[in-house]
Amino acid sequence: MNILDIIAKKRDNKELTKDEIEFFIKGYVDGEITDYQAAALVMAIYINGMNEREITDLTLAMCYSGDVLDLSDLGEVVDKHSTGGVGDKITLILMPIVASLGIPVAKMSGRGLGFTGGTIDKLESIPGYTTGLDIDTFKNNVKKIGISLIGQTLNLAPADKKLYALRDTISCTESIPLIASSIMSKKIASGANKIVIDVTCGSGAFMKNREQAEKLASVMTKIGDLANRETVCVITNMDEPVGYAVGNDLEVIEAVDILKNKYLPKDIEHIITTLGANMLVLAKKAETLEQGKEMILENLHNGKGYEKFIQLVDNQGGDISYIENTDKFEKAKYIEKIVAKRSGKITKLDALQIGKLSSYLGAGRMKKEDKINPRVGFVFAKKVGDKVKEGDTIGFVHADDEDKVKYVLSQEIAEIN
Repeated sequence: MNILDIIAKKRDNKELTKDEIEFFIKGYVDGEITDYQAAALVMAIYINGMNEREITDLTLAMCYSGDVLDLSDLGEVVDKHSTGGVGDKITLILMPIVASLGIPVAKMSGRGLGFTGGTIDKLESIPGYTTGLDIDTFKNNVKKIGISLIGQTLNLAPADKKLYALRDTISCTESIPLIASSIMSKKIASGANKIVIDVTCGSGAFMKNREQAEKLASVMTKIGDLANRETVCVITNMDEPVGYAVGNDLEVIEAVDILKNKYLPKDIEHIITTLGANMLVLAKKAETLEQGKEMILENLHNGKGYEKFIQLVDNQGGDISYIENTDKFEKAKYIEKIVAKRSGKITKLDALQIGKLSSYLGAGRMKKEDKINPRVGFVFAKKVGDKVKEGDTIGFVHADDEDKVKYVLSQEIAEIN
């Protein structure tokens, strides 16, 4: 068996065997298969797809490429994952609230991929916050304060870590087999008993329409069943950015403001209550989804979610003074208004375009070695459906490069009719 034959087989749209998939994953992790060979196979999978058996075999091979955690001693651990989007700071808001309700939260998150922002990039924008914890510390954190949010370690799903970075650099992020296997390999390996997945759908998501989103949800639910992990998928809208902020520091600041009850955007309220309610029902903390939604909002409004976020940051080495006073975050060199070019109603704030522009400013990655600029991005003042007059402020662009500011402001960011 050799990698060239496997590449050719998938190139020709043939089904790969379990042994061939395991050979590829082991060889890539061990360094015997090169990045360019892996890229060729990933592209073939992207173009020709995989059936459900192949996807499950790929998921389990990736999962068992490293350690598989047993978190059963922590109780009913419920994990939440998003398939990605623009301005998606839901983990930062929801998971502390869930933990404050007595559900153990042991979560591994990813970095920015394509035009999406990664939770780990956002957490690392908090000075001192450590995401690269060893497994014992990760588990002890959950036992101590009920929550730990970390990046992928070298020993947990190492195959996914390599493939995740590779996909970003060869325009192969939008693939159901690759997305499903990436998410579910991490979730199974990280030891959660129950899993809630936010399948985003729309221009700023990998799944552009409802049909694609439902197919991805179905595949991940079946993988969860085969791996004995109760899995619920919820489809949410990603046609416009989530909330108002897009960027790393900027999204942390918005998440903290929401946890401090300064404001609560309608879209974020819908997402955190829907996902949170499903988590509470899975953990048997709520009898119905309606009761679960009420419990999520109660622990947001009473400040317990914010208190748990402070605990999380402090426990993982972060400087909580930045959370207590978000004005301490370093500002971008240029902060310029985005103004309405005509009067009317905002009919579109294209999440895909905004995500790409945010990445262009430095908030995302073009190559896997690229460093994130935590300061740059957007903060909007309006949402789709809002009425504006010509000259009104729609939002602000935050940038460190004057030429990039000029380019962004030359774009039609909002459609107004």
